[in-house]
Amino acid sequence: MAKIKILFLGDAKAHSNAHHRCQALRRIGCEVVQIDPEASLGLGRLTRALNYRTGYFFAAMRVRAHVLKLVSGQKYDLAWVDCGQSISGRLIEDLRRNCRYIINYNTDDPTGTRDGLRWGSFRRAIPHYDLLAVVRDKNIAEFRRRGARKVIRVYMSYDPVAHAPLTMFPAELAKWSTDVAFIGTWMPERGPFLKEVLDRGIPLTIFGDGWHKSKKWGRTKPNFRPPPYGRDYVAAVQSAKICLGLVSKGNRDLHTTRSLEIPFIGTLLCAERTSEHLGLYAEDTEAVFWSGAEECALKCADLLQHPAKRVKIAAAGRAKVQQLRLSNDAVLEAILAIVFPALPNR
Repeated sequence: MAKIKILFLGDAKAHSNAHHRCQALRRIGCEVVQIDPEASLGLGRLTRALNYRTGYFFAAMRVRAHVLKLVSGQKYDLAWVDCGQSISGRLIEDLRRNCRYIINYNTDDPTGTRDGLRWGSFRRAIPHYDLLAVVRDKNIAEFRRRGARKVIRVYMSYDPVAHAPLTMFPAELAKWSTDVAFIGTWMPERGPFLKEVLDRGIPLTIFGDGWHKSKKWGRTKPNFRPPPYGRDYVAAVQSAKICLGLVSKGNRDLHTTRSLEIPFIGTLLCAERTSEHLGLYAEDTEAVFWSGAEECALKCADLLQHPAKRVKIAAAGRAKVQQLRLSNDAVLEAILAIVFPALPNR
């Protein structure tokens, strides 16, 4: 079978999940040309805030000109739009001169309410895609009401290369070693939760963006570190004895990319008890779950006192996440097989 030629429109930063997915498409045998649609936009804080608050309405026009200039005269079997917050319906229709199919993959919650007007351009573009892949059941009906032609539900995924366990140097272990780690962006519900976990005596380290906005910043600041990226991200997860998995209430999450990445890297996942987490892992055998800060703190304290138990659960979790076929390669190949049914099943 000839290689599928793909135009990949998504974040090109080496540490981004979008770029990891682009690399996964190459690994499964596709010929991929990557364009970062937002490379033509200003990177300043005010510019980003303006685009966010206007639903990329004005930015989408600039993105359209940028992308069309780069694809002029080229032909592709498929345009893969990753995220797509700045991609307008007009650009999608323009790309039909270059691309046989146009699909979207989005791990955010564009039809939710958390992000205000951010997804305005995306929502208007929904009817123009041939296929949209979402990671929440609720998005399926919501996308259909907005005119989606075809919507499928997939789980989020880890990257088998970018998130592979590391052979770590002693200096790295010394730098990143923690007892309990949470890696993630500040959100309103997370500050009070992590403060309570700290107040209950758990040696917690918080990595992430935006934590200075927390009303509990004074309590959490001594335990804060900047967010790690790339190899540092894997090192931070791998060097923790336990990693917490918090979902975003505003994003209506029932699992996150961390739900897969943490076990694959080889660290014990101690996450919020949700229906999807319970569907992924056997509780207290392949991962540990909690329903509030008190239970979280009790479970972390027990695991810190029983290293053999901790190591056994982490190993079982790593084996399970690989059995689930939730790597980028497997999930993306399943999406492609819907558009190209003759795709070989490896």
